Amino acid sequence: MVSVLAGAVPASAMTDYKWKYRPLVVFADNEALAPLAEQRRMVSDGRSRLAERNVVVIWVVGDKVSAEFGPHPGASAKALRARFGTSTSPFRAVLVGKDGGTKLNSASPLSASALYATIDAMPMRQNEMRRR
Repeated sequence: MVSVLAGAVPASAMTDYKWKYRPLVVFADNEALAPLAEQRRMVSDGRSRLAERNVVVIWVVGDKVSAEFGPHPGASAKALRARFGTSTSPFRAVLVGKDGGTKLNSASPLSASALYATIDAMPMRQNEMRRR
């Protein structure tokens, strides 16, 4: 299930991304190895398309936090789970816009097509595409 949300207030852990990146924050625990592998596959297959859209992928797996395509968020797994309300979810994928608002929130891996369609429909992305 994917839900679309808007207007979330950015937490201090995410302020370095604001107006520069579109974070895709992927949360997984030991029960969610299959969905995590699926999401990692999508990210690996879409490296250039994600980079073109200024997506930084933040992996929160158990207590470990890492980042691809951009800087580390400088926050603990606990802080990120609290920020996005995922403490009880075995798997969660959250797309955050450059404005800091949550744009997609899914309990299953996000497909490339859903991710790109959501980003490409954003007004800021529309402006970026026109400028190229």
